[in-house]
Amino acid sequence: MSRVHSAEEFGPADSEAGVPGGIRDPDAMSDEIRAARQGDEAAFRALFRAVQPGLLRYLTVLVGADAEDVASETWLQAARDLVCFSGDFGGFRGWVSTIGRNRALDLLRRRPVAGPPPEDTGGAASAASGTAGALTLISRLPRDQAEAVMLRVAMDLDTDGAARVLGRRPAAVRLAAHRGLRKLAELIEQQEANPPGSGGRGGGADGAEGEVRPKPRGKGFATGVTPTTPSTLKSTR
Repeated sequence: MSRVHSAEEFGPADSEAGVPGGIRDPDAMSDEIRAARQGDEAAFRALFRAVQPGLLRYLTVLVGADAEDVASETWLQAARDLVCFSGDFGGFRGWVSTIGRNRALDLLRRRPVAGPPPEDTGGAASAASGTAGALTLISRLPRDQAEAVMLRVAMDLDTDGAARVLGRRPAAVRLAAHRGLRKLAELIEQQEANPPGSGGRGGGADGAEGEVRPKPRGKGFATGVTPTTPSTLKSTR
């Protein structure tokens, strides 16, 4: 695998992977790991396609527009060091997440990023839709909460796996993910109550001009943010 020079050489990523339920046969992916460790480049490309979408989402929350570059560096290191890896597909996702996180933190140390975005839930956070909008909202969480949520949801790691990536105790990661999901729900409700262009003005028959009536608290998340399956929420409590 020494001929690999960029993530693009691995082929297109699988858009259905990297999210809970996206990997339908983890045992088969473990077979791909064994083959890739023996130098099978097709097997390594299969691993890339399965993990890259979630990894990119996770890195986007950490380093924004530099996520693609950090992901490329991550896969180059993974290709080089795969012979030293031992474990199943879940362990592989955690291993790649750790490499990506270390690379991202190296970048942030070299070139510190700006502070958190201003609190304007009806502004920039609403400009993007779908996955991009979700990542924008998640990036506004405290970093420990954002990372816990992304490792649990985007990388589909269990609490113990996420804790190993972050170097924290599982209970702390579980609490951070739970708080992050609650805060994310609040941000979404604020965004829905103040849609783009509304200027925070209620108006209409439901309220006087300039008055904003909050919507009743719901149990779910907006489309593209996080699934509300019992397994996802239960595992963070």
